Amino acid sequence: MPPLFLFSMESTFVTTERRDSLQIIQLNRPEKLNALSPEMILALIDTFKRIDEESGLRVVILTGSGDKAFCAGTDIEELATTTDHDRARELSERGQALCNQIESCSVPVIAAINGIAAGGGCELALACHLRVASVNAQFSLPETKLGVVPAYGGTRRLARELGNGRALEMMLTGRHVSAEEALQFGLINRVTTPSGLMKEAESLASEITKLAPLAIRACLQAVIKGEELPLAEGLRLEAELFASLFTTEDVREGTRAFFEKRQPIFKGK
Repeated sequence: MPPLFLFSMESTFVTTERRDSLQIIQLNRPEKLNALSPEMILALIDTFKRIDEESGLRVVILTGSGDKAFCAGTDIEELATTTDHDRARELSERGQALCNQIESCSVPVIAAINGIAAGGGCELALACHLRVASVNAQFSLPETKLGVVPAYGGTRRLARELGNGRALEMMLTGRHVSAEEALQFGLINRVTTPSGLMKEAESLASEITKLAPLAIRACLQAVIKGEELPLAEGLRLEAELFASLFTTEDVREGTRAFFEKRQPIFKGK
């Protein structure tokens, strides 16, 4: 039987809404604080796999339903029934597959974080390229309180964002980090009121959609792929991406618009 995380599945716990060049993906399990069930993870993997097939899509916003939680992490009931090594590894690899899918998305993914982002929920936010939070947001990796470690990529991504010292403090104490602290740490990009969260996330998305989509994708590749490479190879990747864009219509449009003192109209060609 193939690994569980490779299956494709639809779910009422994950909803999508397309608005022109923006797609909003919402975790829809508010009675459980949007905790991740196996079905939700599979549905999210499937949803993000299909992003590249979406014509004209420029930005994705990932958020949670309700005002209490972005995502409270892995459903504790599943953790409680996991008693063997192979099943535990499968659980970790399924969550890692989701976060890898989000991080490798070809368009920017903005996390709109409304309330609690704990454990796997914090790891989900970390996989997104940009993060906007309401003032009541809280971030934590409290897995050590359950006798385990973050397993959806959080040990690597949090250290990448904050440095080892702050990341280890969060993991070793399991403490909550407020939105204000998260902004100071560089964990999130913007903070706003709970009622203004989606407006702020959509405003950020709008800023992105006005720019050249092929260049935006190249920036994502340079940063995400380049991080895995030695400096010299990362610089070669950057130079190659830079050169490849000079065959596009968008470069011609961008330079013409600059000299004509007008806003460019990019078509992603």
